[in-house]
Amino acid sequence: MLGIIGGTGLYKLEGLSETESVLAETPFGKPSSPILIGRMGKARLAFLARHGHQHELLPSEINYRANIWALKSVGVRRLIGVSAVGSLQPEIHPGDLVVPTQYLDFTKGRRASTFFGEGIVAHVSTANPTCPQLTGVLKTCAASADIPISLGRTYACVEGPRLGTRAESEFLRLSKADLVGMTNVPEVFLAREAQLCYCTIAVVTDYDCWQEDPLQHVSVDQVLALYKKNIGKVQHLIIMASQYDDKHPDCTCRKALANSILTSENHLSQEKRNLADFLKQS
Repeated sequence: MLGIIGGTGLYKLEGLSETESVLAETPFGKPSSPILIGRMGKARLAFLARHGHQHELLPSEINYRANIWALKSVGVRRLIGVSAVGSLQPEIHPGDLVVPTQYLDFTKGRRASTFFGEGIVAHVSTANPTCPQLTGVLKTCAASADIPISLGRTYACVEGPRLGTRAESEFLRLSKADLVGMTNVPEVFLAREAQLCYCTIAVVTDYDCWQEDPLQHVSVDQVLALYKKNIGKVQHLIIMASQYDDKHPDCTCRKALANSILTSENHLSQEKRNLADFLKQS
């Protein structure tokens, strides 16, 4: 099943029918919102609002582990996040859609970033943190719908909730980042630990604040206006992507934990054994 994590301005999916609301229990507490499960065409789809249905959660307050765990527990194996981002490059314009393939983590360590620890050690490869098959599906859907979309970009995740300084924006540009946002880390890495196929549709809403013209500096009003203007294209891509069968059961994302857990199974508590077994479910 395809799962959608809706970001700023996307708190429900239009066209979802036969819906049921599930508030999944997880070892890490409650997810950001109940998961809405329904049908879109021939496919079942699950939707979760990242910030809560009333946008009540700051980026650092989101229970990322509970969100990923809950989505997997209801049957999600492919996951698309939707996020508002700022552009750090002149050729990426407000209104553009981007599917990033690389990430830079500039969060401050306030977010629980792994399912492991406290008796179980694992080191999961994130050299290529997003799913190439799912990215390929979005590329095909965008081409079919004549929706321009950019691939192969790098997303820098900052802590927030404040918007950045010009010096920080220039630093991120020097770090070879193309986009800046506040929510894709640790989401992308937890999805890999859970062996889910993951990628993000990033909606560019602004130029952050690296340009000289102060009128181009990011503001909340600007973010919301651009996001609402382009959310229709995002929903159209999601509808199209949901109709694709999961044709890649052997995707490397589904084997991310192979040889990654270092702690001997004989030394795991029953709680940690259950955790590992759940994360390894295909």
